[in-house]
Amino acid sequence: MRSVRMRVLATLLVLAVAGIGGWQLLPSQDDNGKTITVGTTDSVTSLDPAGAYDAGSWALFSNVFQSLLTFEAGGAAPVPDAAQSCSFVGSDLKTYRCTLRRGLTFPSGREMTAEDVKYSFDRVKAIKSDVGPSSLLSTLGSVDASGSTVTFHLSSPDATFPFKVATGAGSIVDREKYPAKGLRTDSGVDGTGPYKLTTYTKGKKAVLTPNSAYKGAVEKTGRPVDLRYYTDADALNSAWKAKQVDVASRQLPPQVLSGLSASDPDQRLSESDSSESRNLYLNTRAGSPLHDVRVRQAVAWLINREQLAATVYKGTVDPLYSLIPTGLTGHTTSFFDAYPTQNAKKARALLIEAGVTLPVRFTYGYGKNSGSAAAEAADLKRQLEASGLFKVTLKGYEWTAFQKRWATGRLDAYAVGWVADYPDPDTFGATLVGTGATMNTGYSNKAVDNLIQTSRQYADRGDATSDLRTLQQDIAHDVPVIPLWQGKEYVLSSEDVGGSQYLDDGTGVYRLWSLNWI
Repeated sequence: MRSVRMRVLATLLVLAVAGIGGWQLLPSQDDNGKTITVGTTDSVTSLDPAGAYDAGSWALFSNVFQSLLTFEAGGAAPVPDAAQSCSFVGSDLKTYRCTLRRGLTFPSGREMTAEDVKYSFDRVKAIKSDVGPSSLLSTLGSVDASGSTVTFHLSSPDATFPFKVATGAGSIVDREKYPAKGLRTDSGVDGTGPYKLTTYTKGKKAVLTPNSAYKGAVEKTGRPVDLRYYTDADALNSAWKAKQVDVASRQLPPQVLSGLSASDPDQRLSESDSSESRNLYLNTRAGSPLHDVRVRQAVAWLINREQLAATVYKGTVDPLYSLIPTGLTGHTTSFFDAYPTQNAKKARALLIEAGVTLPVRFTYGYGKNSGSAAAEAADLKRQLEASGLFKVTLKGYEWTAFQKRWATGRLDAYAVGWVADYPDPDTFGATLVGTGATMNTGYSNKAVDNLIQTSRQYADRGDATSDLRTLQQDIAHDVPVIPLWQGKEYVLSSEDVGGSQYLDDGTGVYRLWSLNWI
């Protein structure tokens, strides 16, 4: 998912106050109905699963909708949720079948059927929204529904398909409430998740109440939650300091995160490794100032990740030199191997060879309310212009407008955070650099597409390592994207709220039901 969709954890570090073993304490009966307020800087693009492919929307979806499968806290493999069971049929990894759990009901009281599942997948592909998740279902050929059984027919072998079913793209909607050929545009939600959405104000808040009719992988549906959306990290920090939120996640300012202390008796801090990455995407289309591969390679020679991580992010992120982050199968250092140090001389030689006018001028777009995006853009502009080889014009956009601009190919360059859709390196392949990729750089390479497809044939994901490494070498040469950094996950909660270490644990599921009063 993009910026801002799933985080794969290599490790989980929970920092708790000495002498307090509060994570496992049980809530008092008096607190069962007391609302927990959660603050985030994530944005929600759409309440319709066919129209959103971003972390903020999917965080909400994982609470109000069900998919056939889901991920348990810290789990690396999907488990049944709306399904009773799921498995591949045969050994060719081209037919996947699920049996639906009995007794699931939509808010209207109508029981969910296999037809609702088929309808939900079919409409994602049919609507094919510019900012929707249809690209994630690229290997899905057709869906059959019969009784309580759903059968997916894939166009090519895809061992990662169960992971995709477990994402927001697999959210099951009521076919009587969602149009088949267009997005639902009101503020209502008709799903079968652990929570009901009782109130929604775009850009402000979502009020969630436990769904007593829920049946699935979640054992307890949790406390009532007010999910509040803040325009930027500073606004979230102000709300936290004013005690207007009980939990702050995704994302406080870097200078605040770098100064957090586990010894503070008034708060609980959960810090964990993450596969969240941030990449600089370059428009490769004819007519773009970055169309020539030598121009893009010159950009790669000038990027100083260490400086970016240290100055803009205050050491709260790590420099990243590969498309696939550290901790995932197939991770390499392909960009370090190709561009080991900043070298303006080599960059200049490439530009002269390309025959372009110096300095090369291009526009860099960013989400102006997206964390440290503005400061990051300014730092990258300084790095590129210091060589005298580039002249960069910065333009900030509101999040939805920013999404639409990159989705329609109207930006020369843009940096976007990528929160993995599921815990597998495949989510960094087709969705980012395959032909027709969701990041829409215009890049297309048949060799890369073949490597992506071949890597999906291995049920044992370790067997895909060779293909994944070759893929990353090709990307380092072609440079449609430049990896910048890999993040960590921080969740801050008040001393009387437990369970925050499970809230955003690297499986792509935002577990609001894990929060409780202690």
